[in-house]
Amino acid sequence: MIKQQGSNRVYTRETDENGRSIIRVVGTNRDENRAFIYMARHFHALGLPVPEVYWVSEDEMSYTQQDLGDTILFDHLDPTLLERAIRALAHVQIEGAQDFNWNICFPVPAFDERSIRWDLNYFKYCFLKGTKIEFSEPKLEDDFDSMVRHLSSDSTECGLTVNTFLYRDFQSRNVMICDGKPYFIDFQGGRRGPTQYDVASFLWQAKANLAPALREKLIDAYLEELRALQPSLVEPQWREMLPHFVLFRTLQVLGAYGYRGYFERKPHFLESIPMALKNLKDLFEANRALQNEYPYIYAISNNLLVLV
Repeated sequence: MIKQQGSNRVYTRETDENGRSIIRVVGTNRDENRAFIYMARHFHALGLPVPEVYWVSEDEMSYTQQDLGDTILFDHLDPTLLERAIRALAHVQIEGAQDFNWNICFPVPAFDERSIRWDLNYFKYCFLKGTKIEFSEPKLEDDFDSMVRHLSSDSTECGLTVNTFLYRDFQSRNVMICDGKPYFIDFQGGRRGPTQYDVASFLWQAKANLAPALREKLIDAYLEELRALQPSLVEPQWREMLPHFVLFRTLQVLGAYGYRGYFERKPHFLESIPMALKNLKDLFEANRALQNEYPYIYAISNNLLVLV
């Protein structure tokens, strides 16, 4: 058995008499399994760094895949490996989207207004209400409306002329290091969407706690790779939108930490809450425009610091 932090899927490593091993996955949702299997095969055929899927059961509730070992990027946050991973991300987002069947995505084919509100409500109901801190729902919803307007803007404003793949949970725990190279896993929640989301998810992962200077260096490396794939990229507009996605992703993970921690009582997620709140504090302190755009979330973030 391979221990999982937040998933209900069951992973086992099976080894034959010659020492060769595979990973067997038993899922709980056929549509989610189907999305992962399709994406893995699509990306693998394009030469992108994902595990190869070997076999799928007739009912699509189980499958086997390449064993990439036990080393995750989170345990080796080396700047060189981080840069390799974020450069590879740009290829998955651009090249991986070529001839992609978006209808296979689970649970929705695109990052849209409805899915944005799902995650904002996740923060409100699974985290904020769990803290027992008093807040005004109308004022909070006003800020949510503003965030929806910003995040649902067309990616063509950044000069990207193609559909792009949004990994959605791109973080160092979902990057395996095999033979010194990064490989991506757990992308079954991916869909069509903006590139900034994954960069925010990766560089502002709470427990990774990357230094601001390293974040900037990695953003530069990512944008260099993205420009090579999409020369039409308008970098100032891309960078202007990034803090909004960092804020959104931080609220989304706080919702996840609240659900897994407050309700499921999983200690790993409870331990992550103070780090995510520190990210929230640092983000607002570094960006006055965000304070003005989301004044009530900013006010709440100050009240939440008592939890740290």
